Amino acid sequence: LALQLASQRGNRVLAVSRRAEKLQQLQDEVAKCADPGQLDFLSYDLNDPDEVSLLAKVAALGGLDILVNNAGSLVKKPFLELGRSDWQQMFDTNFFGPLALIRTLFPFLRDSSRAHIVNISSMGGFQGSSKFSGLSAYSASKAALGNLTECLAEEFTESGIAVNCLALGAVQTEMLAEAFPGYEAPLDSASMAAFVAFFAAEGSRFFNGKILPVSLSTP
Repeated sequence: LALQLASQRGNRVLAVSRRAEKLQQLQDEVAKCADPGQLDFLSYDLNDPDEVSLLAKVAALGGLDILVNNAGSLVKKPFLELGRSDWQQMFDTNFFGPLALIRTLFPFLRDSSRAHIVNISSMGGFQGSSKFSGLSAYSASKAALGNLTECLAEEFTESGIAVNCLALGAVQTEMLAEAFPGYEAPLDSASMAAFVAFFAAEGSRFFNGKILPVSLSTP
């Protein structure tokens, strides 16, 4: 997703992740594009955030129009084998992490004329979808993110900030391979990223406070 956005001229992207070496590789890929935008990065742990560094990076880029909360963690265990630490891990990364980023970056989003928060959830957390054994903690944390989306869209109305949630189905990623070994998804990550990039830029013109399923299969 970051590569899709940063490869477009005029875009300024801040990629945030724990793994600095992967972020550096991403920046190197953007530099190879024919007419790229700008990609900066920050090594940042959602569970141990350095908010001062994050705010400085965003300020240096000149502000913020779009925030995509795409971080995710997955523990696959039967419900009766899940300990408190498993539930804490799921909710820290999948729910409290995005929540904290939104709070921290709210002043920049409030100052934007086209602010859009896009929370990436899962069909596992989408009401009425198929559910799978061993994914109760993951699915519950993603469902919470969807509900938060609806609440914030209402609370941020006067600030002019749109908030939407994409509940993704099966996409060929490391996390999917961990959850469903041997399964081949109908979409690769680049294809889904192209859609998310479009939605992040244009979706707020058509949607606000929505949890939208984006899925060919589950899984």
